[in-house]
Amino acid sequence: MDALYTAVATATHGREGRAVSSDGTLDLALAAPPELGGNGQGTNPEQLFAAGYAACFGSALGLVGRRAKVDVTDAAVTAEVGIGKQGEGFGLKVTLRVELPETVDEATGRKLVEQAHQVCPYSNATRGNIEVDLVIE
Repeated sequence: MDALYTAVATATHGREGRAVSSDGTLDLALAAPPELGGNGQGTNPEQLFAAGYAACFGSALGLVGRRAKVDVTDAAVTAEVGIGKQGEGFGLKVTLRVELPETVDEATGRKLVEQAHQVCPYSNATRGNIEVDLVIE
């Protein structure tokens, strides 16, 4: 694959540090959530992953919608990223909740969401590695 764009970010001190993008537009404190023993006084990696996945999936949905000539401009994608013990380490699971415009019928919506799941880079990166549930609301 030839990259069309490469994002660069550096994190220091793990979950209790700071994440900064190379261009400085992202610069935020990191903190583990209370559920994982942290103070919750910052963003955590799961929130960053959820935001990125939701935005990317929304773009993929827009792409397949345009190809099918179906207006999904007002769709919203919410990504829920869970972390838990998996074997000796930790694993992730994702639920993508897609809210489609009322003008999109159920069958068309399901087809578009499934197509978006095939073209979304996050979906392609996680396929076979992370459980991803698609929920249409």
